Amino acid sequence: MPGPNRRPRRRDVHGVLLLDKPPGMSSNQALQAAKRLFNANKAGHTGSLDPLATGLLPLCFGEATKVSSYLLEADKRYRARCRLGVRTDSADAEGQVIAEKPVPAELDSEAVERALEPLRGDIEQIPPMYSALKHQGKRLYELARQGVEVERKPRRVRIARYELVARDGDELEFDIACSSGTYVRTLIDDLGQALGCGAHVTQLRRLSVEPFDDPKMHTLEELEAMTLEERDATLIPVDAALIRWPAIELPAESARYVRQGQAVWVPNAPVSGNVRLYGPQGFMGIGEILDDGRVAPRRLMSWAVEAGKAAG
Repeated sequence: MPGPNRRPRRRDVHGVLLLDKPPGMSSNQALQAAKRLFNANKAGHTGSLDPLATGLLPLCFGEATKVSSYLLEADKRYRARCRLGVRTDSADAEGQVIAEKPVPAELDSEAVERALEPLRGDIEQIPPMYSALKHQGKRLYELARQGVEVERKPRRVRIARYELVARDGDELEFDIACSSGTYVRTLIDDLGQALGCGAHVTQLRRLSVEPFDDPKMHTLEELEAMTLEERDATLIPVDAALIRWPAIELPAESARYVRQGQAVWVPNAPVSGNVRLYGPQGFMGIGEILDDGRVAPRRLMSWAVEAGKAAG
């Protein structure tokens, strides 16, 4: 047993935790808190949520970090609440007010819908200064806090849904489904500009990250109340993050070659793209269909690599 001033020994933990991030905490702070609770050797998150935001933050432990980039690139869904009439430098309630304008008395649902229409579909979006993007090695939010503003290149994003779902005076609530890389704060700021009165985010909650459309999330408080064994039971398998990819079942001989880094022929394989690879012992990792139709290993789980070395 560790002494009273000694940290528990870190463990090799593998799987994905669907964390319900609390407000007021950065994604990295939430990650470190969860990592301590699991005594995990290795963990990473799958894209930042603003400190103001709550909701789904998938955390990848151990070998699951090998699939974290695919969750980072996944489509996401949010519930966003904004206040009209006030614009801030960060486009949310944590920023400094930079403009205040009266909300037009004639602003009804039809006017909001007209302003929303150009913000749907494939659009160009300029990232905000208060973001984690880098400019010459510095985070943009660090420059913004110094009062420095730099030119940002517009990014192509896809807004599949941007719908008004509730209104309470000057407070509007939206259901937003979008591609990776979308800044919801910027969507709200752009809407406020289009309405002529400005707007900023007051609440933001991430509801889903593909493929986790109806996720069972766990709060840090819930995890703290659990035993270590109960926490481990909240982790979902690594391959759950790739569940919408085609699965390739490899016979023992083909699995042996793949573990050794070799491409193999697989009958009835998909024409192209990424696939999940399985062998007789279960999930092996990520594969790719080559131009000649063979399946090549791209990112194998450590247990598959070790089995390959043993077989060799």
